[in-house]
Amino acid sequence: MKHISYHASHEQFSPRDLLRLVKKAEQAGFTSCHSSDHFHPWSARQGHSGHVYSWLGAVMEATKFPVYFITTPGQRYHPAVVAQAIATLEDMYPDRLGISLGSGEALNEHITGDPWPEKVMRNQRLLECASVIKRLLIGEKVNHWGLVNVHEAKLYTLPNRVPALNCAAISQETATWSAAWADGLLTVYRPAPKLQMIMQAFRSNGGAGKPIHVKLTFSYDRDLTIARQQAYEQWRSNCLEAHHLANIHTVEQFDVMSENCPMERVEENIPISANPSDFVQIINEIFSLGVDHVILHNVNKNQDLFIED
Repeated sequence: MKHISYHASHEQFSPRDLLRLVKKAEQAGFTSCHSSDHFHPWSARQGHSGHVYSWLGAVMEATKFPVYFITTPGQRYHPAVVAQAIATLEDMYPDRLGISLGSGEALNEHITGDPWPEKVMRNQRLLECASVIKRLLIGEKVNHWGLVNVHEAKLYTLPNRVPALNCAAISQETATWSAAWADGLLTVYRPAPKLQMIMQAFRSNGGAGKPIHVKLTFSYDRDLTIARQQAYEQWRSNCLEAHHLANIHTVEQFDVMSENCPMERVEENIPISANPSDFVQIINEIFSLGVDHVILHNVNKNQDLFIED
């Protein structure tokens, strides 16, 4: 089955507003929702950063469709605590939870006061965390010493199933690396040739037959001027180079570095249109590549209009 998810952006909306919007998205026909997980927003203009684990219980109680989220164990979250949260949600709402694991960004993880590791070490830490989480979810008592440490951890409330743990990857290198251990891939939209390269890197290195999720970020409004304004206001901080996105530590630094970002740069990074058929075409293009799941993230603040349209 092809899934189209509504993306719940905790950086842009309060948890209360997102709960209302996700309920509306389900009623409108979205087959699932997908949630971000940030301690800080990307920009002060976005203005929010609700706690995803608190919010997940509420949204799963209020809806009936699958709920996916991305999370970053290893620094801000200990993997044993992540496993406990997953097991609890699975016990209460069986077969509805989807998880993607990422190596994180300094923007959210530096709050612990620990040094921010290089990408190679972050990936190794993520792999250790994924192993710990899986072992705990099948009932093992876990001891692990490495980039994360776990001592005599055991879950006593176990889920009826171990949900898939996907890996979030925006580069070919990470997609290649994750293919052997991840249960699926979460990546972001690019025009077909680049997206195909990332998907092929995953499929050719152990990911064949595993589900692929693609997050399509865009700006839609019935008024093209508003769609362009909102794209620039809400998302220009995310149009920096990928290595900056992972390594900038504060919201203020993001705002300073993107202050002079030209509109052309934003338009190169995300589709902007007042015509829904333009996005339908992109969605169909993504599915034609063999993708299982498309996540729609409209960065425009008028989410009610978007959901209705």
